[in-house]
Amino acid sequence: MAESIEDRFQTLHEIVRAARSKLDRNVWDYLVGGAETETTLARNRLALDSLGFRPRVLRDVSQIDSTASLLGKPLRIPVLMAPVGALQLFEPGGGATVGEAARLFGNGMLVSSGTLPALEATAEKAGEALKIFQLYTRGDEAYVEEHFRRAIDAGYNALCLTVDTAYLSRRERDIAKRFGLVRRTGPGYGFQAQMSWRDVDRWRSKFPLPFILKGIATVEDAMLALEHGIECIYVSNHGGRQLDHCAGSMEVLPEIVAAVGGRARILVDGSISRGSDVIKALALGADAVVVGRLYVYGLAAAGSAGIVRVMEILEEEIRICMGLLGVTSLSQLDRSYVCAARPVIAPSVHSAFPLLDVPGY
Repeated sequence: MAESIEDRFQTLHEIVRAARSKLDRNVWDYLVGGAETETTLARNRLALDSLGFRPRVLRDVSQIDSTASLLGKPLRIPVLMAPVGALQLFEPGGGATVGEAARLFGNGMLVSSGTLPALEATAEKAGEALKIFQLYTRGDEAYVEEHFRRAIDAGYNALCLTVDTAYLSRRERDIAKRFGLVRRTGPGYGFQAQMSWRDVDRWRSKFPLPFILKGIATVEDAMLALEHGIECIYVSNHGGRQLDHCAGSMEVLPEIVAAVGGRARILVDGSISRGSDVIKALALGADAVVVGRLYVYGLAAAGSAGIVRVMEILEEEIRICMGLLGVTSLSQLDRSYVCAARPVIAPSVHSAFPLLDVPGY
């Protein structure tokens, strides 16, 4: 009898190991690497590991609800899949396979304009799952309008602009092997550098869907986003893949949450790798978290079934964490459940998986 995927993958690090075994070194490094010294990447993990829990006991936690909602759509857990470019490098179905997993599990995804297949094919596979279209501006106003109108026609629930890529970073894992340099110098990259708040206003006025800005990392820009009517602020430093030497996402999240004061929904990413990481982000005020590398490991390991398995394990970790903290719903979480704590493991892209034995990652 063939081994079930549940038996094959009982921990997240087993999925990471399986992904590494299937990917060549170029593609693996493209996935796990960061910019220049990879300091931002490490700080994302450090910021999470610098938070400890303050559990409450003797509460009835026999019934736990880990569901959530965002933009009017239900989420089985408050974990979305990030807009990763070139998903087809990891599995031939690319974004469509990820869309299928979102539908099967019951969460949501952000679809990158830099991945295949076309946004329509991905939307079809995702069905009624929450679908957000993320755009890199690789052309003029007509280019942007065409892509946003296609996304609306295909049934996407929100539109997202990535705003932290005016220039593409030097990702030295790729450069040293001469892998993927076309992504640094391809046609249309100048349009991203020209983008301004005026463009945001113009596009918001033309399209009826909620707008998300991905790449907000300061209170100042979060306040500007509110002034310009943005409905959802996505706190991110691009997973450590753009500006090096940034603060970790969990380090900047609390001040942004406090400044926004509930006037916009807040997403956050940045080395979120375990259910406990999700709970920390929600306790600090995020409405949902976004994972990138983590679901791509599942994609590479076993396609849509691998992604679903990643989410199932996350769900179990989230529910256990909630129960041991003494909460029965995500709405009960607040900053009283976390505190500053001294990290005990040196931060790295895989330090959340201390049992992982993948050489040369």
